Amino acid sequence: MGLLSILRKLRSDHHKELRILLLGLDNAGKTTILKSLASEKIDQITPTQGFNVKCVNTPGFKLNVWDIGGQRRIRPYWRNYFENTDLLIYVIDSTDQKRFEETGVELRELLEDEKLSGVPLLIFANKQDLFNAAKASDIANLLKLHTLNGRTWQIQACSALKGEGVQDGIEWVMKTAGAKAKKK
Repeated sequence: MGLLSILRKLRSDHHKELRILLLGLDNAGKTTILKSLASEKIDQITPTQGFNVKCVNTPGFKLNVWDIGGQRRIRPYWRNYFENTDLLIYVIDSTDQKRFEETGVELRELLEDEKLSGVPLLIFANKQDLFNAAKASDIANLLKLHTLNGRTWQIQACSALKGEGVQDGIEWVMKTAGAKAKKK
């Protein structure tokens, strides 16, 4: 067995790497979710002006998570990060009902992009700990997620601030990625 064969075998024994794109409108909680996943403090988070990248190790997977700012002036640059995306996580502020239409338009544009064709989608319906939060099922209906054909998707109620539901979403990510890997 040559050196190259040994190196390939060693590399294949390591965790599968997933490139995850974390998007959503500004103030949805993307960075809070990312820091929570990376077991970092979430007590002082400022709006993301560009992007954050974190590597998160989970059982069997290394998640390379790209958190891109969601301000209106930054959104046109999202497409620069689409290449080689294994999974899209879209975060919605469940309490900001005035912006549901805007977030729906942005999500549809993402899903229509050829570079994201067939990429599994996890939607975090964030801020569920607040009294005026819309239910995840209501958001799914409003966004007409049931009409998505040819795409695996899941909506997950969560509170990034309290850490509730985030791990459930990541477990779905790993299960989905594992199933996709077996099909290859």
